[in-house]
Amino acid sequence: MLIVAGYLRVTDRDRYLENCRDVVALARATEGCLDFTLGADLVETDRVNIYERWATRDAVEHFRGTGTSADLDAQIVGADVREFEYATDIRI
Repeated sequence: MLIVAGYLRVTDRDRYLENCRDVVALARATEGCLDFTLGADLVETDRVNIYERWATRDAVEHFRGTGTSADLDAQIVGADVREFEYATDIRI
């Protein structure tokens, strides 16, 4: 499995998140997507938190094939997003 987690810094967080509704729906409908969410940070007004969980790297690469729109890209002014792979699934 692959986890993608981190945050984006954006110029207008509310507008950015509203424009991402379709992206989230598309991701969740993609085969191999186990979870996909974007959310407003409770403390920093320009921060969008990211959490994604994918069954395989191929699944995430297939989804990301076309990238985001130029409008969304233009709103991002910084980022710290990382990928983590793991082989075991321990449920608590």
